[in-house]
Amino acid sequence: MKPSISGKLFTVGLVSAWYASNIGVLLLNKYLLSNYGFRYPIFLTLCHMMACSILSYIAISWLKMVPMQTVRSRVQFVKISSLGLIFCLSVVGGNISLRYLPVSFNQAVGATTPFFTAVFAYMMTLRREGWLTYITLIPVVTGVIIASGGEPSFHLFGFIMCISATAARALKTVLQGVLLSSEAEKLNSMNLLMYMAPVAVAFLLPASIVMEQNVVGITIALAKDDPRILWLLIFNSSMAYLVNLTNFLVTKHTSALTLQVLGNAKGAVAVVISILIFRNPVSVTGMFGYSLTVIGVILYSEAKKRGKIGIHAEQMLELRLAK
Repeated sequence: MKPSISGKLFTVGLVSAWYASNIGVLLLNKYLLSNYGFRYPIFLTLCHMMACSILSYIAISWLKMVPMQTVRSRVQFVKISSLGLIFCLSVVGGNISLRYLPVSFNQAVGATTPFFTAVFAYMMTLRREGWLTYITLIPVVTGVIIASGGEPSFHLFGFIMCISATAARALKTVLQGVLLSSEAEKLNSMNLLMYMAPVAVAFLLPASIVMEQNVVGITIALAKDDPRILWLLIFNSSMAYLVNLTNFLVTKHTSALTLQVLGNAKGAVAVVISILIFRNPVSVTGMFGYSLTVIGVILYSEAKKRGKIGIHAEQMLELRLAK
């Protein structure tokens, strides 16, 4: 059966909301941390995680968007806490990098996630991909090297933070598959976020107090001079949750592969919009490097898809021979 027009419109609406929330939170983070001068990335991440904690609970417990899944053991709680810490580090690293790097370059570095995912998957599970998959990672890495050399606003510390955030994001993905591999421990992404976000808050609260001294007092003082800052923080934090919610819904109503393809295009859209809004200088070399990375990611996705099809075909053949 072909999907109805209303079904297609619903999917288009979901994808549009996912794009808007992803790009919106990225640009607003950049505006707050760099242009507005709110130089407290840990506190900003704390606001995001608090919003994710509260809104996740409301969506699952009150609105019944997905069934509530419970933590079954102390071991499972420790695993979720470990993922929460890595998730927290990835978001903080990304926000810190936005203080020093333009969104366009941030997205170029972020596009190398498949490279780190492949490295961590091999290190932790000894799972090898096909040779074609590894070859496609060459333009992914080469593109970022070229983009780094041609980036007019390159900042070493910002670059290190961005790379660290990208690696942490990939590590969380691999660890999630390893730690929560049994059927009894598997959680859907909305439930996982509901449990991870409070863990992140527990880590971020003392870190913000120690490393960003008097940040609450400074924020209150800023709010007295410019009440917009409170609304910007609330809106920004709510949008951070919307990113996770729409990510889950788009995957549910399409597929993980579709999400990956749309994600590649989203990065390019975010780059164009950020350049138009922030007017950050870009070079031909930098754009060539980023384009090469995006092409590499697309080829990587295609190679992974073909690899899965090949494995499935081999398994079907083995089943037939066994009969």
